Amino acid sequence: MADQIHAHQRGAPGQNRSLAAVSAPLPDFTLEDAARNKGAHIICGVDEVGRGCLAGPVVAAAVVLAPGIQIDGLNDSKKLSRKRRAEVGAAILQAAAATAIGEASVEEIDRLNILQASHLAMRRAIAALPQAPDYALIDGNRSPSP
Repeated sequence: MADQIHAHQRGAPGQNRSLAAVSAPLPDFTLEDAARNKGAHIICGVDEVGRGCLAGPVVAAAVVLAPGIQIDGLNDSKKLSRKRRAEVGAAILQAAAATAIGEASVEEIDRLNILQASHLAMRRAIAALPQAPDYALIDGNRSPSP
């Protein structure tokens, strides 16, 4: 993992996240462009799943897409139907330059709390990428410390 991962959170407090699934706009590349202008070459996006579940691990994914890659529907998976979410997931896997998964166990959730376990899963996903990113975009309102 890079010595210091710079993180920016998508979905920060006050940001409007209510988007219609049918006509959800593609994300813009403002944050990615700003990071590249500061010298970042490898930028990953990170998100977790399982934080709201009552049982089981929390899992996070880190994905690196080449600059300019746009995937229709890649904005807010919770607004997509199950079928459309599967289609977008397949498109991400096909287009990704790199992907990685990190997990925190039930025992770690019990020991740390769900927020800290989510951050642990995110750090593990980033660390599992084949090449350390220079910048990470974290979906959420808090970022895990490097």
